[in-house]
Amino acid sequence: MARESYVGRFAPSPTGPLHFGSLVTALASYLDARHNQGVWLLRIEDLDPPRESRRASKEIITQLHSFGLCWDQEVIYQSSRIDSYHDHLKYLSEKGATYPCTCSRKKTPPIYPGLCRHNTFDSVFNPYSIRLHVDELQIEFRDLFYGIKSYDSRTEIGDFIIRRKDGLIAYQLAVIADDAFQGITHIIRGSDLLDSTAKQILLAKQLSLVIPSYGHIPVVVNNQGKKLSKQTHASPIDNSSPLTMLRLALKALGQDPQILAKNTKKLLTNAVNNWERSLVPMKNYIY
Repeated sequence: MARESYVGRFAPSPTGPLHFGSLVTALASYLDARHNQGVWLLRIEDLDPPRESRRASKEIITQLHSFGLCWDQEVIYQSSRIDSYHDHLKYLSEKGATYPCTCSRKKTPPIYPGLCRHNTFDSVFNPYSIRLHVDELQIEFRDLFYGIKSYDSRTEIGDFIIRRKDGLIAYQLAVIADDAFQGITHIIRGSDLLDSTAKQILLAKQLSLVIPSYGHIPVVVNNQGKKLSKQTHASPIDNSSPLTMLRLALKALGQDPQILAKNTKKLLTNAVNNWERSLVPMKNYIY
């Protein structure tokens, strides 16, 4: 099958309904895909049951439909792809790219210094996470908005977890595996995930997967400067006022708010035609 020239995606976690920050990210991803005559997909990243809401997936789908943000193929749920993640995990372990870590996550520094690198899977019996052995010293990529981004793996990345102690597959491995599976070529998401991009590129190289193009947009924050999220009690977006909310989202992205558009279809058509990456502001948007 020929690889599409542009395949984008929006991949929310079902921890609750979408808030305004989620809408801005979804809209940016949608506009960039449609402006480039690309395919736009929806993936539900339901890999962390303790944090998820049973109703959230349906709520998210309803919200996106109400804003006219419609995807092109069947929705993929990460919970249906567990076997694939374990296949990737087995491959990495067999090539010696991973090791078991018994350290307490709460007691280790954010940039893990490789304290358990000497461990082998045969010698460890206590519950353990699995970390990627990061050998590459410098990770560099060209971001569609920020330009060249470079990370020192020793001081900014470290050996990171790809399977948790509770047995759940970690975000970084699942995401890069699914992006490859879906043929994703372009990823537009929040700048809070810039360091995750470096990790996912490392994993893609280890797994010999195609590396997508990445573009990170500034995040939406509250008056205290904190990113909108369930933890900061962000309110769900109002489905009853799609035109108003879409205009606000366009404003956050530095685009023409399309005040003359009479409905969401016309607004989105105009916004797609007029989408300009260069207009996206490089600072967080206060909502």
